[in-house]
Amino acid sequence: KPVLLPPDVASGLLKPVLLPPDVASSGAGEPLGAVTSQISAIQLSRQDQPLASEERLLGETRPSNGLDVVEEDLPDELENACSDDDDSDCSSIIGSSSTASVALLSSVEEPMSLAEDDREERPALVPSLFPFIPPTLYFSTAKEKGENLLRPQQRRQLKWKMSSVTPNVVKHTVGRSHFKATKKSHDWLGCWGHHMKSPAFKTLSEHQKLNHFPGTFQIGRKDRLWRNLSKMQVRFGKQEFSFFPRTFILPQDIKLLRKAWEDSGSKQKWIIKPPASARGIGIQVIHKWSQMPRKRPLLVQKYLHKPYLISGNKFDLRIYVYVTSYDPLRIYIFSDGLVRFASCKYSSSMKTLSNKFMHLTNYSVNKKNSEYQANSDDKACQGHKWALKALWQFLGSKGINTTLIWEKIKDIVIKTVIASEPYVNSLMKANVRSSYCCHELFGFDIMLDENLKPWILEVNISPSLHSNTALDVSVKGQMIRDLLNLAGFRIPAREDVATPCSSASSSTSSLCGGNRDRSKHELSADEKVKRAFYLTQRYADQDFVASVLDVLTPEDVRVLAESEDELSRRGEFERIFPSPSSSRYLRFFECPRYLNLLLNQWEQKHWNDRTKCIGLLRTLCQKGVHLGTSDPAHMWSKCSYVSRFEAHRQDPVSPSRSRVVVSLQHRSHRHDDDGSDREVASVSSLPASPSPGSSVPSSACTSPQPSPAQSLLPQQFASL
Repeated sequence: KPVLLPPDVASGLLKPVLLPPDVASSGAGEPLGAVTSQISAIQLSRQDQPLASEERLLGETRPSNGLDVVEEDLPDELENACSDDDDSDCSSIIGSSSTASVALLSSVEEPMSLAEDDREERPALVPSLFPFIPPTLYFSTAKEKGENLLRPQQRRQLKWKMSSVTPNVVKHTVGRSHFKATKKSHDWLGCWGHHMKSPAFKTLSEHQKLNHFPGTFQIGRKDRLWRNLSKMQVRFGKQEFSFFPRTFILPQDIKLLRKAWEDSGSKQKWIIKPPASARGIGIQVIHKWSQMPRKRPLLVQKYLHKPYLISGNKFDLRIYVYVTSYDPLRIYIFSDGLVRFASCKYSSSMKTLSNKFMHLTNYSVNKKNSEYQANSDDKACQGHKWALKALWQFLGSKGINTTLIWEKIKDIVIKTVIASEPYVNSLMKANVRSSYCCHELFGFDIMLDENLKPWILEVNISPSLHSNTALDVSVKGQMIRDLLNLAGFRIPAREDVATPCSSASSSTSSLCGGNRDRSKHELSADEKVKRAFYLTQRYADQDFVASVLDVLTPEDVRVLAESEDELSRRGEFERIFPSPSSSRYLRFFECPRYLNLLLNQWEQKHWNDRTKCIGLLRTLCQKGVHLGTSDPAHMWSKCSYVSRFEAHRQDPVSPSRSRVVVSLQHRSHRHDDDGSDREVASVSSLPASPSPGSSVPSSACTSPQPSPAQSLLPQQFASL
């Protein structure tokens, strides 16, 4: 009988497709290419549909004049993919489809499975590098078989919340790790779903992970991306931020655009885009003012009219970027990606500007061209889609320095993510209980010009993971598997999932080996003093900044151990921030972050000897320092640190430098409930002008600047 193929809802390409009997009966015995070719033929014949999730997320016709305006278009909460009349709570990840349909789906979305006995067996849990830190769940490839040695109680906790946008490549990966789909809103561990309004993130319990951060539309919407990058360019200059074309947002910039248009002459080409569209919808290349639409918000950019061509065709790169944390900021880039070609040879003639197959590289546009050539070989340089690694090999064979191009792309990625950092961290602090709850995959679209300079085109906060060819499966399947391992999913303690996520409190004991994972609200007075000390300095010579590692507090040890554990699970991802060379990026942050400073110094000191730094942290974790300690050796202010540092300075404090005084006052007139006296930490500073070349901003995001008589951060320390 004909088989109903479940749609790949992440790409939004299709409604459910009814396969003809000859395709449905081909089964797993047919070669992979034959099956995918038949399915691709059916898919390519379908008319494009707008991506429902992105329509809801981005609000195509609504101008973005403020945070609240943009968020009106986001869902209020996570949707339930399971129907309400489903009697069962949990089901398999794939669903209750017939055996034939599951087999057919697997043949499209997954590489050929090996025989059961030939698959490598892998443990269900990955142990931490450090004592008293719990293991993380292991996500396997199709060539591996995960052990299912978890206790029954643990297996029952492996629940994944399904969404209408959960792509099949994610379903397969979590399904191999023994997860079950659930429709309940409070007992799941992971979800790959829609973005939501920021207040909706408050419903996440501390043991749950969603694949978004609040506020990432600040780079995910085209208009917000260009606004934020333009601000960075004004602040730091075109030498640092020259990787995006000149951009105007209409109607606000109409006068500026008109002047630039007249100054550029009649031969200048311009590309217009809706500020919140996707997949090539609404994009045009024009050269006459009369062609400019007047009735909707628009993004207008100078057209990159001299792209680098391969065999006469224009192309762009889809780069996969993964952010595991915004404070501290940790950015990873996947080693592979996709190269997407326009399906007509490029011409700079004005007469060709209406030819979308020539000027647009979107797969969703070019697949409609009868001359489009598919490619299923991730190592072949053929057809209109290549693997990124294949491109590097092709360019390398022509003597091109691909390492230099890759480094420039990484520079673009870091600066662009930093542009979103203040917005995301502000919304995280207001709406998210634990940094564990959020992680996000971005799809950066990059184009190379004739000089091989990379330019950013846009950033996708829900990049398509649709996989209908072996090439897609090879790149995206490995990427998702490595991403989920990097995410560090943990099995929570039973009491953590017993309370619905709407509860005002939730224990995180499972996240730190039976003790609470110390959150941003649990810093000790000593740790707050140390952070204030380093963030309020108005000079930043290397000796001073490096001293942040001299006395490691419990929170320092916990964050460093978490980062080393995460790095060890990176797979084919590369961490690009922090890195040994990330110091130069600290000045681009609108607000200095102590943990960024800490990790940056850790990388500079230990990047070439990870064995040594892991050994150091292992010793500290064995003592339980990361769980909290009263050992004076790990209490920064008790080490009389400031006086020791000042004593070793070669020069006295000059007018261009500030002197921070840290004092511990014994409060004898007031007792705590347990009868013990409490020490009160205070920080004060003599202000001075910043010195040239400072890489650490002069204040901890306080405005206005404190006067000599004021204490820094008075509200934070008054309660200690």
